[in-house]
Parts: sequence; C-alpha cells; structure tokens
Amino acid sequence: MAVDKKVNKENKVDLIQFLDDQVWCDSLTIKEVKIFLEFTQLVSCERNEIIAEIGEVGEALYLVISGEVALYRDTSNSTDVGRIKEGEIMGEMSFFDRRPRSVRLEAVKKTQLLKLSRSMYQRLRVEHPYIALNLLEHAVVSLDHLFRRASHDMSTFANYLYALGRK
Repeated sequence: MAVDKKVNKENKVDLIQFLDDQVWCDSLTIKEVKIFLEFTQLVSCERNEIIAEIGEVGEALYLVISGEVALYRDTSNSTDVGRIKEGEIMGEMSFFDRRPRSVRLEAVKKTQLLKLSRSMYQRLRVEHPYIALNLLEHAVVSLDHLFRRASHDMSTFANYLYALGRK
C-alpha cells in the first residue's frame, strides 16, 4: 500500500465532498469533516494488492473512497465471501475487538482508502468525541449490515438444502 502523503488542495476538496455525501457524516459540519481528514491518511492500492491478512490484528480502520475490496476466508482466493464498495468501512471487527482477522482484504481493482490508525482514533475520541461517535455508529451499522447479509445467505442456503431433502 502506498500512503499518499501529499494530499493536494484538489484531492482534499474531493475528499471533503466525498465524506460530506456519506450518511455517517450527515450530522457533521464541513469543519468537522475537515478535522476528521486531519486524522487520516490517504492510501492507494493496486489491483490484487493485499491490504490486510488473515490472522493479523487490525491496527487501522479503512474507508473505501474509490475502487472495491474483496474479502477472502483463505489464502487461495478461490471465492470471495464479500465485497466492500465505495463509501463502506472495513476492518472494524478486528480493530475494535483486537482479535485476529478472519478474512484477507484485497483490492479488486485500483482502490483508494482513508486509513485511520488506532493511535489517531484514540486521539480523535479524546479531542473530537462527537466525530468519533459518528464513526463508531457507522461501524456498528456496517457490522449490522454484514450480519444481516450473512444471515440472509445462510437462510437462503438452508432453504435450498431443506428443499433438496424434501424431493
């Protein structure tokens, strides 16, 4: 992953606009969105680049700015178990529970991420708790969506198996 240390004015304006359009930023002012950006790093990933590996403990949260990230349960990359798209957060499970990751995060195509490290999140919580609370609520909603998708997939699969058994 390449950290884009230089965020020029044009990129910053684009990032501010992008964040301002996100649901979790609805209650934030433009000033608060700009403050949030000061706590993050812009990261670029090439196609097939591994962002985080199975077994690692998450030391950062990521917000997908552009591109797409696939989640893999094993290192063979045979079938992804999910996709993270533009505007979605990723890495929140391992970040908050400090347990090893159960999936590999890999860029499907050229992808840009905003990275919030654990140390910067801790500073954000202390210095700007309202912003941190909005981010935390977004992480909870993200986990809820993940759980609902997995529950739906399991239910569909169970119905399929049950229907096969009845024939």
